[in-house]
Amino acid sequence: MTVRVHGTCAPGFEGVRAEFERSFAERDELGASVAATLGGEVVVDLWGGDADRSGTRPWERDTLVNVYSTTKGMAALCAHLLADRGELDLDAPVARYWPRFAQAGKGDIPVRWLLSHRAGLIAPGEPMAPGAAYDWEKV
Repeated sequence: MTVRVHGTCAPGFEGVRAEFERSFAERDELGASVAATLGGEVVVDLWGGDADRSGTRPWERDTLVNVYSTTKGMAALCAHLLADRGELDLDAPVARYWPRFAQAGKGDIPVRWLLSHRAGLIAPGEPMAPGAAYDWEKV
């Protein structure tokens, strides 16, 4: 099955489009999108495929996707660049940069613990009903 890829690629980024198209043709991608900017300009904005396994909803330019933990790598990279520039102290308390974080006994947690999952911050131990995360007492 041929999947129609929508969107644009600036000159010089045709290889991105080719690889994106290959992800459908050779890697059984169901639906996806990719966008990239360079110097503040959008150079890649592509989408294609389906947003559901039954093929009843096409992937649109603005299809929402849960990215789970994919931003952790980017956050770590940014934190380490700031540390390298002397703008972030990995051993300083998080509260130095985010004062409200110090609430509920978290005042001494260092930045590096957030980057290494050692801060002791937990995730829910059981499934939560929609909207339950907004219930302060429950959470």
